[in-house]
Parts: sequence; C-alpha cells; structure tokens
Amino acid sequence: MKICVIGAGAIGGLLGAKLALAGEEVTVIDQGAHLEAIKKNGIKLVMHDGTEHVAKNVRATDSFAAAGKHDLVILALKGHIIEQVASQIPQLFAEHTVIVPVQNGMPWWYFQRHGGPFEGRRLATLDPNGTISEHIDAGRIIGCVVYPAGEIAAPGVIRHIEGDRFPIGELDGATTERAQRVSEVLIRAGFKSPILDNIRAEIWLKLWGNLSFNPISALTHATLVDICQFPLTRQLAADMMTEAQTIANKLGITFRLPLEKRIAGAEKVGKHKTSTLQDVEAGRPIEVEPLVGAVVELGKITGTPTPHIDAVYALASLLNRMMVEAQGCVQLRKAA
Repeated sequence: MKICVIGAGAIGGLLGAKLALAGEEVTVIDQGAHLEAIKKNGIKLVMHDGTEHVAKNVRATDSFAAAGKHDLVILALKGHIIEQVASQIPQLFAEHTVIVPVQNGMPWWYFQRHGGPFEGRRLATLDPNGTISEHIDAGRIIGCVVYPAGEIAAPGVIRHIEGDRFPIGELDGATTERAQRVSEVLIRAGFKSPILDNIRAEIWLKLWGNLSFNPISALTHATLVDICQFPLTRQLAADMMTEAQTIANKLGITFRLPLEKRIAGAEKVGKHKTSTLQDVEAGRPIEVEPLVGAVVELGKITGTPTPHIDAVYALASLLNRMMVEAQGCVQLRKAA
C-alpha cells in the first residue's frame, strides 16, 4: 500500500517507521533538521524495551506536490497546525484515497457524518475558518484513537515509550472494506487496530484523561503519577473529567470505564511527561484547543456548566500565549 505520513514526529514517526519496516511504500512529509536526518539515515526507532530498528526505505520530502498520490494518508500533525497545511493535503489524494487523522483530543470532524441534531456542525475552536473541512472531505476520513506514547529523541530518531493500540472506525459506524484494509495494514506493522462501531466513544475515553492530565502537567511540570498521587490535583482531574462525562452523556456517549479506573490507569503509567508538558519544555505551542477548548465549546453547545475545565483552559491558554509571544520554553530546573 502507498502510504503518506504527514508529520513524522513521535506518533507519525512511529507509524511511518513500523509501516516501512513491514514492507509498505511509505513517504513522510516533514521539515527542518528532522527531515534532513530522515533523508540521510531513514527513521531510527528505539522501542520501549531498548531494541532499535532503522527504516531506511522511507521517502522523505517537505513538498506535498512531490509526494504524489497515495492510497492512505495518515495525518499526524498536531491539531493546531492542520489548518496551515489543509489546502495542500488534496494533492495527496487519488480517487479512493483514505485519510486517517491521528491527533490527540477532540477532532475537527466530530459532527461530520454524525447524525442527530448536530449533524455537520463545525467546531469553531478546531476549524475556526472552515478551512480544514473545505479541503478534507469527511467521506474520506476514517477515525482513529492514538494510545501509544513516544518522543523525538533526536533528529530522525523516535523513542517509543509505551502502547501499541490504534483503534479505528468509520465516522458513521459502518463496517467497510476500506476500514478493514487500514486495520490489516496497521496490524501487519505490529499494532493493535480493532475496528470500532462507535469511534467517538473511544475518542471520549482517551480525551477524558488528556483534557485534565495534559494541561495540569503543563501548568505544574508534574508527571502522570505525580498528578494522580497528589490529592488536590487528583481531585481537580476528577472534577474536570466529571464535567466532560456529563457533556459526553448528553451527546449519547457512554463510558466503558468508571472514572476512578481511568485515573488509576494514568497513575500506572508512572513518571511519564505528557506530550503537552514535553511541548512546554521544548518551547512548542501546546494543544490547548483540541484537548480543552473544544470540550468547553461542547459544554456550551449542550448547555453544560464546566467551571473546572474553564479555569484550567484559561490558565493553559495564557501559558501558551506567553510562550508564543516570548518564543520561549518553560522548564523546571534544580536551583543552584
């Protein structure tokens, strides 16, 4: 299968490397030192058990036009970057190309092919100008939830921390041959990729933790286990998750895990820095809108008060603004 991965960061790099190692024809689109390292040496993948693999058979470019047409496009950019490249993405599409977005948080397409009273509604926090929806036809999209964690250890080097699940599903819940093909190609690459008949319920389950743990970690510089074992932040996370659960229930979503079990799962991950905290320390813009802002918007749409989420959203938004304006990072360092 001809596969293009847009964004070869922690998750895109993991997918691109393992798909290439499994024999798929992979092209990655990226930029800067990371792109140059991949062009020169391929993608080096350091697994959680210390084993190392190098996918040398990967094409790498910064040009959508040069990348050409593909059967499958994996959109692995962070949510706040997608609008910047949306108009270029159709250059990768052939007639039957499928696109699988692999972002954290709420997806811009949430109400596309949704059914019900909010069918087709655009989430202003995620697609403020309608640019993404204009250039990516919802009919091409297969939803996906990202469970692995990783990081860019160095240009061209991806370190896998944990996880191997990429459940997928059609936006309307249908069982299709194309979803089966995507699932099979991911499974051949070594991932677990079940096909779900309600991908939105799985999105909410993952977001349930991300909307609380990620911004709290960014604001406090605490790891998952630190947040969960400190009573005040554990309660704050639980309060945010309770508000989110009320919104999800109003949208017809039922959680398959109780709240405390979801928190316990995060605690078991241990001294892991969330992706948002990694971004703060590296001076990268953080994913405020997909993780938190979109939930605030859904609260307003469903008439659900979200005081705890609102407070954390305000703080995380200001942190992001200050970092962007200063072009700086925020790190916790040992005092002299």
